[in-house]
Amino acid sequence: MREYTVIYERANDGGWGAYVPDLPGLGVVGDTREEAHQLISEGIVIHIAGLIEDGLPVPEPSSYAGLIAVSAA
Repeated sequence: MREYTVIYERANDGGWGAYVPDLPGLGVVGDTREEAHQLISEGIVIHIAGLIEDGLPVPEPSSYAGLIAVSAA
C-alpha cells in the first residue's frame, strides 16, 4: 500500500483542482473538494495501472505537504 501526497487548490470560480506531485501528468478538476478527491483517488489507480501496463516504473511516494502558520503584516 502506497500513500501519495495530493495537493488541492481552490479555483477562482469556486471549483477545485487536485494533483499528485509524485505522479506527473495526473491532475483533475471538480466542482467541489469532495468531487476532486473522488476523481484524484480514481485517477491514481488508473494512472498506476497504466504505468504498469506500459512497463514503466511506479514512482515511490516522496512528496510531503505541510502547513506553516505566519502572522500577516
